[in-house]
Amino acid sequence: MEELKQRVYEANMLLPKYQLVTFTWGNVSEIDRKTGYFVIKPSGVEYEKLKPEDMVVMDLEGNKIEGEYNPSSDTPTHLEIYKGMPEVTGIVHTHSPWGTSWAQAGRGIPCYGTTHADYMYGEIPCVRNLTKEEIDEAYEKNTGVLIVEHFKEREYMAMPAVLCKNHGVFTWGKDAHEAVHNAVVLEEVAKMAAQTERINPDVKPAPQELQDKHYYRKHGPNAYYGQK
Repeated sequence: MEELKQRVYEANMLLPKYQLVTFTWGNVSEIDRKTGYFVIKPSGVEYEKLKPEDMVVMDLEGNKIEGEYNPSSDTPTHLEIYKGMPEVTGIVHTHSPWGTSWAQAGRGIPCYGTTHADYMYGEIPCVRNLTKEEIDEAYEKNTGVLIVEHFKEREYMAMPAVLCKNHGVFTWGKDAHEAVHNAVVLEEVAKMAAQTERINPDVKPAPQELQDKHYYRKHGPNAYYGQK
């Protein structure tokens, strides 16, 4: 757990480094699938004051196992994603400005180019608003339930990101650092997509064959990008 706390602390500290958070508007977690415990940032603690030992250990029943502080208020969302998406090992939530702008507009982010296609297969989806009943019943939990439901028939590791309408961004990966990496990519892609539409309001998504080439050269069974 001490190693996991250190990793999650380091991943959380990358959010302000890459300008994905303002004040305390974000969190990172990572799960140990063997124990079923996950570590997450404490709620409302300023990043410059965080220490590895401040990270909170939780189980998949929502019980705090270890930690001085209360866990992030988004913990129930992380919990539902871990329960419903077993390949996910790290999760990031941010209100990064470009990604959140698309979420507030209620739009998915189309794949306009190869930067997007290198990391995420297809349009980054924007899920619906929760109903009043869902908000009143269990807002954070139902946010996670909604995300899991959306990806039930979709390859969620090929699209490791989602926008929650009028809310913000969630990304995930095989560990906390990969989830942060995907959050950085999403923010850059969101910015480029907005600028692309401003330059050419009639722009169309990149051709499917180009999207396929760039995604599968990195992620497919015959991937050849990078070093062996």
